Amino acid sequence: MELGNPVTSLKGVGPELAKKFAVLGVHTVEDLINHWPRRYDDYSNVQPIAEIRPGTVTVKVQIKQATGRYVRRGMHITEALASDDTGSVRLIWFNQPYRAGALKPGSEYFVSGNYQLSRQRFSILNPSAELVSDFPINTARIIPIYPETKGLKSNQIRRVLREVISTTGQLPEILPEWLRAKTKLMPRGQAVTELHFPSSVEAFARAKQSLAFEEVFILCLSSLLTSREMLTEPALRIPFKEALAKAFVGSLSFDLTTAQRKVVWQIYQDLDRDHPMNRLVEGDVGSGKTVVAAMAALMAIEQGFQVALMAPTELLARQHADTIYKLLEPVGQADTVALLVGGLKPAQKRAAQERIASGEVRFMVGTQALIQEKVDMDKLGLVVIDEQHRFGVDQRNKLQKKAGHMPHVLSMTATPIPRSLALTLYGELDISLLDELPAGRKPVITKLVSPNSTATMYKSIDKEIERGRQVYVVCPIIKESDALAVKSAEQTFETLRKGPFKHRRVGLLHGRMKPDEKDRIMQQFIAHELDILVSTTVIEVGVNVPNATVMVIEGAERFGLAQAHQLRGRVCRSDDQGYCYLVMSDSKQPSQRLRALEQMTDGFKLAELDLELRGPGAIYGTLQHGELDLRIAKLSDTKLIEAARKAAQAFIDREDTLKSYPELARAVNNVRSITRLD
Repeated sequence: MELGNPVTSLKGVGPELAKKFAVLGVHTVEDLINHWPRRYDDYSNVQPIAEIRPGTVTVKVQIKQATGRYVRRGMHITEALASDDTGSVRLIWFNQPYRAGALKPGSEYFVSGNYQLSRQRFSILNPSAELVSDFPINTARIIPIYPETKGLKSNQIRRVLREVISTTGQLPEILPEWLRAKTKLMPRGQAVTELHFPSSVEAFARAKQSLAFEEVFILCLSSLLTSREMLTEPALRIPFKEALAKAFVGSLSFDLTTAQRKVVWQIYQDLDRDHPMNRLVEGDVGSGKTVVAAMAALMAIEQGFQVALMAPTELLARQHADTIYKLLEPVGQADTVALLVGGLKPAQKRAAQERIASGEVRFMVGTQALIQEKVDMDKLGLVVIDEQHRFGVDQRNKLQKKAGHMPHVLSMTATPIPRSLALTLYGELDISLLDELPAGRKPVITKLVSPNSTATMYKSIDKEIERGRQVYVVCPIIKESDALAVKSAEQTFETLRKGPFKHRRVGLLHGRMKPDEKDRIMQQFIAHELDILVSTTVIEVGVNVPNATVMVIEGAERFGLAQAHQLRGRVCRSDDQGYCYLVMSDSKQPSQRLRALEQMTDGFKLAELDLELRGPGAIYGTLQHGELDLRIAKLSDTKLIEAARKAAQAFIDREDTLKSYPELARAVNNVRSITRLD
């Protein structure tokens, strides 16, 4: 058996099962080995029947008899009597008619399941049962539970993995030998085996620590190498002009916050250096990131350089172009701004491209398509990336080739990023914080609402509409789902427009609409031709409607902390009081996450709490790039992150080269090529 063999080479894996494995991204033996468990059930404590108590149990027994029968409404029940030297226990399976025939009376089995009261008798319900062996896979050990798909469950995955687990000895080490010896890491093959089939709690913990260290080390080394490369690349220096900055600030109708002044000064210092700026500005919705970007851009365009601002959607690009135009108009630079997006008519696009090529346009606003457009960018001095977080190596190379040099890069995000994540994933970026809202901006009042209290909420909302304000209602899904007991956008839209708000103008917006239709609905809301906009999270990023003062989040428990906080920030765009209602799907006690949202308005504190509550998995709720997920390590493990980062720095300080470590080079280059601009 070799790592590169297809899964169809394994016993019991035919074309149909292979298709199901493919849904999980598993095509080869190596893919299967790298399909990590998502959690574990501990069935390792094998007890005599006389000592078991209600809860999860494992017993070693002989099956005395097994019978099956159908009862009311077609339900099938299989019952078996199991015994050991200390007593007997009844086993019950529901709707598993094959069980009676599969069990062999007189044979010895490991049985693991939930021991509880059923029909006035204690029984083990729906247990796993397998013949006693030296290597059980479904019982009598710490059992891995895997990401599954329809028709492919964890017990099937474990069975197939059991066949190939011996091939882990072929897995090459990724980390240098000197580092593995220094950190006393478990050999990689052994660690992978323990992760799938733990031999003990202690061995499992050590294996997990070893693989988690490796995972974080690769991320840290990737970001440090990118940072070092940036320092060697020449940049177009953009000197600071004090009079220009003062003129811009003096033209504003509001005062800059202390945080904005501090961040702008950091950017101006970066622009005046010999190597390219690579800075990320974090700030809650409404903290003034666009003004900061405009001040940076002004310094570039006044000195003959061009600026490209890339937004994640055309709608947001249009909003940015409008905002930038208004900000630069008082200082005489509005005519240098041009919008370049795919939705423009061919003639409009050609005209914009010609104006950019001639140098008449110095501030280009668009989507990521800007770097793919046939535009002369030899004077490109600054790139501003909104809500994209990073420029991958491939994108930097493309831009460098297009512009003939590496421009300064300023990224912006409304997603507060915990320090441990910043050190791990964004270590190549210098990070600035806009941790202060503009003067007079009121924190959003947030309230938890049970399903029984919506009538009172609707009355409060109607009063806001009566005052001329507007309302967002955000739902977690578009259409009704039998599997999810939450309100859909379509269902909520019909309920509101025919019921409590039949006297108001209600619109519907979701991701399955055509782009033109989405733009039309959003423009109607911006122009106040709608009072209420029922939507999915398509309005999460960047939409700016200062007149909207109410945010209703239906099925609030289904949203991550960061995502719900960003949605709430949509009604923090003016000096009017904003309100956010977190509507729960049922009347159960609200979770710690929802309580935190109700009580806390600081996005950075919420981000840290979100990190504590998440555990392993998606690296951060709204960053959503599967290939950059931490699958084993926890970002809350600050000691491990610090150790891995120090080790990555030690690798660089030793002047080791990746060429000496081909497996490490492959892993690092994969991370460095990934970008959100795809």
